[in-house]
Formats: sequence, C-alpha cells, structure tokens
Amino acid sequence: MKQQAARGKVRKFKGLVTEPVGIISGGRHLKGEGSALRAEGAVEENLGKARRKVGDVLTDQGKTVDK
Repeated sequence: MKQQAARGKVRKFKGLVTEPVGIISGGRHLKGEGSALRAEGAVEENLGKARRKVGDVLTDQGKTVDK
C-alpha cells in the first residue's frame, strides 16, 4: 500500500473513532469532526488507489512500447 492510501486509511480510522465519541459525549463538534475525517480519509484512500492503478497502466504501456 502506498503512502497516500495509507494516510487515507489512518484518517478514516480516526474518524471512525472520533465520531462515536462525539455521539456518546453529546459533543456535536466531535461528531462533525469524526464524520469529516472519515469522508476525507475515504477520498484520500481512493485517490491513492486510483493513482496506483494509473501508474500500473502507464508502466504496462511502457513495457509494451519497449517490446
């Protein structure tokens, strides 16, 4: 797993932990922050995966051209 996807997973996990804490404690700020972190993490993780796939395709195309 590459760095961006890993950062996204960590951020998503932090959101998954923060949001329930906000719900239990009644803190709307923590709940909102947890939701935002979870969404940001999902976007960052998917962006990292997409970048990796694009890199794989370009690498495969480069190998095809070399043949």
